[in-house]
Amino acid sequence: MRKALIICSLLAVFFVGCKQDATKEEVKENDTNQVEETKKADGLNILRGEFIYIADAAVLKGNDFIYGVELDSMSMKLAEEVKPLKRDDFDMVPVTVKAKVKPNPNKEGWDQVLEIKEILKVSAPTGEEAIKVKGK
Repeated sequence: MRKALIICSLLAVFFVGCKQDATKEEVKENDTNQVEETKKADGLNILRGEFIYIADAAVLKGNDFIYGVELDSMSMKLAEEVKPLKRDDFDMVPVTVKAKVKPNPNKEGWDQVLEIKEILKVSAPTGEEAIKVKGK
């Protein structure tokens, strides 16, 4: 009798856990579809990633992409918004932008670059500050 009760309890926990995983997958699909619809409507992508600007180069790094960023008025505006949030020159700041992905005309560096059309969100860096090692 006890074994049957334990087995039924374990099966109930298993089925409840599987149902929650399916719900999470549906939410991810809906988020992806929403981004694709935005892309189809105006030809732009909404990209979330970490932005860094150093002297003559800018990069946006996401979980599954890395793009060079065209140095134009919008990227300079983003660099100015990010500047007060950076802890040091090489700190990457989380941003959300609406941008157009296009082939790199210079053929130097990245295969594709971003042309930022709109800055949607700039956040403070979340991770710990980088560890600095000083030589002798």
